[in-house]
Amino acid sequence: MYAQMVKTDTKRVRSLDEMEPQERAFQERIDAGQKIEPKEWMPEDYRKTLIRQISQHAHSEIVGQLPEGNWISRAPTLERKAILLAKVQDEAGHGLYLYCAAETLGISRDQMYEQLHSGKAKYSSIFNYPTLSWADIGAIGWLVDGAAIMNQVPLQRCSYGPYARAMVRICKEESFHQRQGFDIMTVLAKGTPEQKAMAQDALDRWWWPSLMMFGPSDDASVHSAQSMAWKIKQNSNDELRQKFVDQTVPQAKYLGLTVPDPALKWNEEKGGHDFGEPDWNEFFAVIAGEGPCNRERLEARRKAWNDGAWFRDGLTAHAEKQAARRQASRIAAE
Repeated sequence: MYAQMVKTDTKRVRSLDEMEPQERAFQERIDAGQKIEPKEWMPEDYRKTLIRQISQHAHSEIVGQLPEGNWISRAPTLERKAILLAKVQDEAGHGLYLYCAAETLGISRDQMYEQLHSGKAKYSSIFNYPTLSWADIGAIGWLVDGAAIMNQVPLQRCSYGPYARAMVRICKEESFHQRQGFDIMTVLAKGTPEQKAMAQDALDRWWWPSLMMFGPSDDASVHSAQSMAWKIKQNSNDELRQKFVDQTVPQAKYLGLTVPDPALKWNEEKGGHDFGEPDWNEFFAVIAGEGPCNRERLEARRKAWNDGAWFRDGLTAHAEKQAARRQASRIAAE
């Protein structure tokens, strides 16, 4: 998921009998499938967990524009350029929807930006890898957005109303992004030997980071149980990873490409694929800021923030001027 390392202050999922009356009533509403709205009472840990998850998701959408934006001017055709431009624009919109959803929980957008720029807030590890060829844009759409869809469709049933509603449109647009990426990979895989080799190289480099998008394995994800009890999450990390592999392997076979996993094989008994373990040392290193492009991505975001200061100042000055005029008009009318 785009929010991979969300932690709560709750160490163990408590039973209803262990809860105070107000918290028990809250949990019973969630168990009954009701949505929680911004002005309603919620446990502080629930609120904090949502802020972390939604803000990390928003940051991921915004930072995710960078590796793809790098190829807008180098897309091979005008049509591909227009499609990629539309996709990057969608990602910006997704970030704005999600920042709005997080703001309903009592955190300001400026606070979220500060947490991102300082390195306190995280974003998806996947966006700290470079896009080295045009085929990478196809692999991102096919694999990265495919993994995002796997994670985000269940979020439409999240217990927090604003987050669930924001995900409806986001998921529709992510489906377009996934089809766009698969189309690029199809054209390359059915093209010249050099083009097919480019597509295979992109799959080789993006496969394992895509599996890492779902977060650490269940036995290392100690906070998932509480998020699932609150119905913020609907499925465990390993469940979603398995589903992604089972969906994607036949697509790779259709393309004539080879998934770079020697342990990959069909398991008739479980009705799914067995597959190798991602390099979790690499995952945690990237999350900690040691990925190939971590510093580059954060520096780009800080520069964009600093370069936009004059525009934000102008908007603030205009708003203050308009407020002063309205105040003067009210005084004159009196």
